Amino acid sequence: MASERITVTVHGPDGDRTLDISSPNRAVWPAAEGGPITKAELAEYVQTVSAPFLASTGNRPVSLERYRDGIDGESFFSKNPPKGTPDFVQSVMCTYNSGRRHPQIVLTEPAAIVWAVQMNTVVFHPWASLAADTDNPVELRIDLDPQPGTGIPEAIVAAHELRAVLREAGLEPFIKTSGNRGLHVFCPIVPEWEFLTVRHAVIAAGRELERRMPDRVTTAWWKEERGERIFVDFNQANRDRTMAGAYSPRALPGATVSTPIEWDELDGVDPKRFTVRTIPQRLADVGDPWARMQDSPGRIETLLGWWERDVENGLGEMPFPPEFPKMPGEPPRVQPSKKVAAHWDEKGGRLAQ
Repeated sequence: MASERITVTVHGPDGDRTLDISSPNRAVWPAAEGGPITKAELAEYVQTVSAPFLASTGNRPVSLERYRDGIDGESFFSKNPPKGTPDFVQSVMCTYNSGRRHPQIVLTEPAAIVWAVQMNTVVFHPWASLAADTDNPVELRIDLDPQPGTGIPEAIVAAHELRAVLREAGLEPFIKTSGNRGLHVFCPIVPEWEFLTVRHAVIAAGRELERRMPDRVTTAWWKEERGERIFVDFNQANRDRTMAGAYSPRALPGATVSTPIEWDELDGVDPKRFTVRTIPQRLADVGDPWARMQDSPGRIETLLGWWERDVENGLGEMPFPPEFPKMPGEPPRVQPSKKVAAHWDEKGGRLAQ
């Protein structure tokens, strides 16, 4: 028996496109408030939010987090365009931290987002750089990640102070909910610095925030050192390290959405209110708080000056994620409680035992 299927018409810059949606009644979020949210409803949602979605996630490499059987099933990531990808779904060749290269999906029109939903995508993870120049980010991104014992109230306090830090550095921050427990702060920047340099700028901002709020904020990479503080996840600034894009759903029971907000909304924000079912009305009522984000991109020289100052004062490179090659100046990749000093050289390399 043929699987159930519907055909949708998607409006776009090159006219209408028709796409088939298989298993449209499959419950993507079985436990959503008001009843299950289906694949067909998700396809309708991405069409409704396609303009602000593409403004922040389109025209750049994107990884698709796909769930064949809804969010309660197994997931996997797609980066390469799979076999049979339609012509209107573009791609760009990307260089990864290992030095290898391969094409990555690029979404440029509403039909491409609907195609991704047909491929069972739930979460969209865009790079910080555009397809036109994948090596140099157009955003400085900071992930405020609540640790056990903290939550959104503590992240809100940290976000306000982070805004002040970034403005002192000459940048204009924008904020969104993560769709989970944290907050994401983005600053538009001119694309003149590659990822490792932008990461140093993020570390500099995080260290300054930590100095001002030592009991509330930490840049400690190792979980055992963080305590009940908000972690500034500086490694999210790396190449091919991504977070859920603006207006992307999350694979959580309530079908929450990573949602841009105005700064004057922050104190009373409840991320659980922003869902696949509520965001279309929110956009109709208040518009997109990130619509002006790329109007005046900033520069990171001040933050890089802070980085150099901290290096001169003995604060050097920070650890990289485990899948990265060993990086120059990086400290040992071993949590402090398990480190035996005699097993490591002065450059952070493990000595043969």
